[in-house]
Amino acid sequence: MKRDIKEYKKGGELKMELMKRLLVEEDGQGLVEYTLIVVLVALVFWVAIKNTNIGSQLASGWSKVTACVGAPDVCTSTS
Repeated sequence: MKRDIKEYKKGGELKMELMKRLLVEEDGQGLVEYTLIVVLVALVFWVAIKNTNIGSQLASGWSKVTACVGAPDVCTSTS
């Protein structure tokens, strides 16, 4: 059903054909649904951790990790 652009006399016909195909085809539907689920789960975790002690502990732990990566000779297993 693909047509050459030369067959179209007006740009509106090409746009209308594209809109019809977008409404009928379902090729990318699964990807969009999974992306929305991942975003929703990430948002729920972010809201749950944002104002808790867990969030500050994670931030503190990440700071220690980045400090140890920057200067591994001064890091110990307890720091």
